[in-house]
Amino acid sequence: MRVLYPSLEPYAIHWLEVEGHRVYCEECGYPEGIPVVFLHGGPGSGCKPDHRRFFDPARYRIVLIDQRGCGRSEPLGEIRANDTLRLIEDLEAIRTRLKIHRWLLFGGSWGATLALVYAQQHPERVLGLILRGVFLARQMDLDWFIKDGARRVYPDYWHQLIKSLPVSSWSDLIEGMYRGVTGHNEALQHRIVEAWSRWSAAVTLGTKFDPKTLPPPHELLAKTKIELHYAANRYFLRENQILQNCQRIRTLPCTIIHGRWDLVCPTESAFSLRRKLPGARLKILEHSGHLADSEEMIDALVEATDQFAEQIGWGKSA
Repeated sequence: MRVLYPSLEPYAIHWLEVEGHRVYCEECGYPEGIPVVFLHGGPGSGCKPDHRRFFDPARYRIVLIDQRGCGRSEPLGEIRANDTLRLIEDLEAIRTRLKIHRWLLFGGSWGATLALVYAQQHPERVLGLILRGVFLARQMDLDWFIKDGARRVYPDYWHQLIKSLPVSSWSDLIEGMYRGVTGHNEALQHRIVEAWSRWSAAVTLGTKFDPKTLPPPHELLAKTKIELHYAANRYFLRENQILQNCQRIRTLPCTIIHGRWDLVCPTESAFSLRRKLPGARLKILEHSGHLADSEEMIDALVEATDQFAEQIGWGKSA
């Protein structure tokens, strides 16, 4: 069974300054290796040190980017000039600055969404895709998470979530929470952030969820603002845009890895994507959920990056 590669530090750090944002970017691994960009989830989560470790540092030039308003990017939690098209433009600007001709896209959850949208807009710049916990950003996917799906599994946390809002907001929870966290009522803002964070963490982590492990309040507010900003705007995508545009990437190598017990992004999403990409490899993990933290999921993801390196000529002897 494969495990994460040893910890490593960046050999270069870059800042992209655009439209009032400073976007953080780092490079790790082998400067002459296979370029790969890690696309984090959320939206709003940011990259973590362990995200560098899915790739053999002797074979990969690893690029990690904190999307606008996320992680080490500044200002933290900024939603102005922050949408999907701009994130794609940031990726292209960074790729150009780093003089990368084509790169491998590696993303999970929202990161998988962003990878698919980027690949469909710039297929000529993509070596391949490795996707985990596919999120297709359809109305049905948002409804599952916030309306009629996951709440049946976690009714207690769902009850806490709706209690954080005025009754007048119950008809459209996303819009109500978005208005609340971007408004000037600090008490309401605090209630929504805490309830949303507990709800999201419970659905994502399941029995592993411990409220004591939630980030500090200012980080939770920043993450929640961006998550709800994208959700309220339906991720700045047309309905079913990703599946409808799959013909643009049908020839690109693609590996899809999905946990059977993923309650954030049900397995149907991965299956539907695979049907549109008949050349893709779909691996459903029978004992994993949404996150990339189980032994089974780590093994599958590291195996995917190792196999990709070997397939394009970067084996252990390279």
